[in-house]
Amino acid sequence: MTTWSEHTIWWQLHPISFTGAEPAALPAGAPAAHRLGRIEAWLDYLVELGCNGLALGPIFASESHGYDTVDHFRIDPRLGSSADFDHLVRACRERGIRLLLDGVFNHVGRGFPAFQDVLARGAASSYASWFRLDFEAGGPDGFGYADFEGHRGLVALNHGEPAVQDYVAGVLGHWLERGADGWRLDAAYAVPLAFWRTVTGRVRRDHPQAWFAGELIHGDFVAAIREGGLDSVTQYELWKAIWSSLNDGNFFELAWALDRHDSFAAAFRPLTFVGNHDVTRLASKLADPRHFAHALVILLTVAGTPSIYAGDEQAFRGVKYERADGDAEIRPAFPDSPGDLAPDGWPVYRLHQDLIGLRRRHHWLVRSSTELLHLENQALAYRAVDPDGSPGLAVLLNTSAADVEFPLASVPYKRLLASADDDGAPGHRVAPHGWAILELQPG
Repeated sequence: MTTWSEHTIWWQLHPISFTGAEPAALPAGAPAAHRLGRIEAWLDYLVELGCNGLALGPIFASESHGYDTVDHFRIDPRLGSSADFDHLVRACRERGIRLLLDGVFNHVGRGFPAFQDVLARGAASSYASWFRLDFEAGGPDGFGYADFEGHRGLVALNHGEPAVQDYVAGVLGHWLERGADGWRLDAAYAVPLAFWRTVTGRVRRDHPQAWFAGELIHGDFVAAIREGGLDSVTQYELWKAIWSSLNDGNFFELAWALDRHDSFAAAFRPLTFVGNHDVTRLASKLADPRHFAHALVILLTVAGTPSIYAGDEQAFRGVKYERADGDAEIRPAFPDSPGDLAPDGWPVYRLHQDLIGLRRRHHWLVRSSTELLHLENQALAYRAVDPDGSPGLAVLLNTSAADVEFPLASVPYKRLLASADDDGAPGHRVAPHGWAILELQPG
């Protein structure tokens, strides 16, 4: 486990859409567009938010959205050049920002040179073993091939092939050498754990401080760490429980998920989030906008490595649709600079600053556990337990239409943050649709 990752809070963005790049690859020979520089204009904004990590979506040459890679060693010309990447690395280093890259190694685009060779040569191709092919299947290509979840433009790699392992290890090491600090491994749940262990183990010999976080939507999270050699995985269980419990008025679901989360956090630091580039924006997902802050309070008072999806800190809205171009609303182009953002999002930005600042001042939260203090359908209190022995924090959440006086033990406390109606409120009372965070005192 790297030590720096325990102090990192990520700001995540999808570079192709963020910078307003073309939705499809540029024609062969077209000059690079040099859009990576637009991200630099947002680095101070990231730091002022309280984050110190930049998590980039795909930046390598691809056919469309970035997850159909055709060259993992080349920056997508829609974004710029290798020199642009180097400049972004330097800009991050000057501000103390860690850089996370997005690696798509379960599958590649049909334009990937090795697959093009198979299309041209069939079973005689020296790259035939790189893919899971069926030369008896026929079809428009003359053979069948495994793909990613039915998307024929995404050709699945054969992860048992040593040459594929060599290729992926080479890609990971190349960009770590160029200045990246770690990798988000896309669709990690679809790749054999033995492959990740082999590849990451090889890369760690030269880059022992590299951090590897796998995208797991389902599956055995702890096994991905223990058997796959990863440092973290995406905590989709907690993400779902947060918005679902708030929408349904069912904190019993969240309590169950927090218990599960504690079991994961005892083994590793989960990558936590309430929004990312693949899901409906939190502001659109929640049935009641008064509960946006509750979701953020939970995210920033439980164990793990938090990630903020760019725009969520301004309460951007957007719905993910299961159709062609269904990600358009959740992946908008950003303006040239933060000064061009609409004024109505800044109060939410300041809320993020307050809660991230609280987490920074209580750095042990990354390693904390939760102790249930009170549970009703629409009222929940838990203690964030400090593993170093301080009394910790009490988090009080009320999504009901009535005041809640939480029946907690009479212990000294200091009220740190609260919703507007609860600012300065006495005792353990929380107003309708309100929340409060208390610092428990010794004695």
